[in-house]
Amino acid sequence: MTVPSDGVGARLDQGLARLGIAIDAEQRRRLLELVGLLQKWNRAYNLTAIRAPEEMVARHLLDSAAVLPHVAGPRLLDVGAGPGFPGLVLAILAPELAVTLLDSNGKKVRFQRQAVMELGLDNVTPVQARVEAFAGRFDQVISRAFAGLGDFVALTRPLVAPEGQWLAMKGPAVEEELADLPEEVVPVARYDLEVPFEVGSRRLVVLERRGAGRTP
Repeated sequence: MTVPSDGVGARLDQGLARLGIAIDAEQRRRLLELVGLLQKWNRAYNLTAIRAPEEMVARHLLDSAAVLPHVAGPRLLDVGAGPGFPGLVLAILAPELAVTLLDSNGKKVRFQRQAVMELGLDNVTPVQARVEAFAGRFDQVISRAFAGLGDFVALTRPLVAPEGQWLAMKGPAVEEELADLPEEVVPVARYDLEVPFEVGSRRLVVLERRGAGRTP
């Protein structure tokens, strides 16, 4: 496995400190090994356009970690997880979560499985399937770059428990997508996410079925 440099570790430490997230030595090891594994696989399989490990820390690890305060689970589905973000990071930071990673891309799911095996994550289940063909019930369904808000909700509605939530990680344009929501699904919270070392704006929109009454 490619071992990230000390500079990558320092960036991770600084970023998590700015997010107010404390981790132990084992969690730190897993996060850094995840970067090394992604860097290694990326050379052969082009899993992400981001090449530099320092950028991977910001754009993948810290971007994923920024939503941690709003993730309660306990059953969390990451839809369109790609190589496993944000699900892998959330599973490392919150071992009490039961995380399912869903993606239809075979090489990305193979990477997920390798990461789960090498990092020893017994709370993560990678699944290769199209969302339309997948069945299950989850307390929260999260997406980072899966689809527009309307499509995200429409495709995953059967997967969200009656009092469950959708967590949509979006940019500023998310406000324009709210008009595409079905009438029975409403935003219950919006959060501006400050991702360390990133200049772009990031938002998390929390959605529920109307009248569900779960506190985000």
